[in-house]
Amino acid sequence: MQTISRRLAQQSLDAPSSIVSLKSICALSHTHYGIDHPRYRSTLIHPKGVAHLVRKGTGGRSSVSGIIATVFGATGFLGRYVVQQLAKTGSQVLVPFRGSEDSHRHLKLMGDLGQIVPMQYNPRDENSIKAVMAKANVVLNLIGREYETRNYSFEEVNHYMSDQLAKIAKEHGGIMRFIQVSCLGASPSSPSRMLRAKAAAEEAIMREIPEATIMKPAVMIGTEDRIMNRWARFAKKWSFLPLIGGGTTKIQPVYVVDVAAAIISALKDDGTSMGKVYELGGPEIFTVHQLAELMYDTIREWPRYVKVPLPIAKAMAMPREILLKKVPFPLPTPEIFNLDEIHALSQDTIVSKNALTFEDLGIVPRKLKGYPIEYLFSYRKGGPQFGSTISERVTPDYGP
Repeated sequence: MQTISRRLAQQSLDAPSSIVSLKSICALSHTHYGIDHPRYRSTLIHPKGVAHLVRKGTGGRSSVSGIIATVFGATGFLGRYVVQQLAKTGSQVLVPFRGSEDSHRHLKLMGDLGQIVPMQYNPRDENSIKAVMAKANVVLNLIGREYETRNYSFEEVNHYMSDQLAKIAKEHGGIMRFIQVSCLGASPSSPSRMLRAKAAAEEAIMREIPEATIMKPAVMIGTEDRIMNRWARFAKKWSFLPLIGGGTTKIQPVYVVDVAAAIISALKDDGTSMGKVYELGGPEIFTVHQLAELMYDTIREWPRYVKVPLPIAKAMAMPREILLKKVPFPLPTPEIFNLDEIHALSQDTIVSKNALTFEDLGIVPRKLKGYPIEYLFSYRKGGPQFGSTISERVTPDYGP
């Protein structure tokens, strides 16, 4: 026993050298994966994007596509559709989130086990952003907001965050594709602060990463959208719908699934979409009034409108803007009378004549009437087969 005790004591005396050796190994490992490694100081990008990645499997959700994508804004409206299309082809998706741990719960089911990886982060903490981007080879930025809060301004959400992501992706050195989602109508001369901020973000990203791809979708329609749902709720509650500016503004709404498909198509091409800007509008141009008519027809209610001139609409929306930073509590989210959206509705928002579109990505966008707006059936009085206008306007053999 004494002999064994002496040997153990001698090993404990030799421990520092072992610990030093272990520390050196750990230091090498940390240097290899940390942000100070030379790979993070190199510049973007593989000339063919992700086309050269080694793939395994048949291409389904249990395959390996080789893509590891960090999707900023994945918990939002467009984000869930992008995550679903990435996950169903065997890509690993890193989901940065900053709110409740329930905010990403619905995304976990979209991919195979371990393929959807939620990661909490702080968009104002650079090291936090680097951590969620460290193992990725693709970055998709879907962050955006159409209204301000006490904590986040239009410029910070739509411009400064995008600029910061581009700079970090450039320093990373292993990012093969960077795709930024902007807005159709984004311009430095737009009357909308959000659209001006989006235009500034596009310029900042192309300055940092000339190979980035910019997607500019029109107003998106889908189950969780913020236009048709909002109108239907207002119409059901108040029995009328305000038409700002008389509803004469032209827009080109697009189905959200088609926008997600366009992003994935650009991501998986051979690099032809790198450094380009795409304007993604639907196949039909509506006035706001015509789109509201489609909404009323789908929910089977008699249309009732109140035309609100632009100056009066701006006056009705102004109190929230004045009080936003002056009161010590958060104000309600604007529904219809959002000052910045009212500014945006003062001019038409349609695809430019010579712009790259869905056609250049090999996608045929769907018309809105039919399946893309079937989610509005839930607003029908009495259920999907019923409604206030069914007996007057629909034949008996007409289905949902």
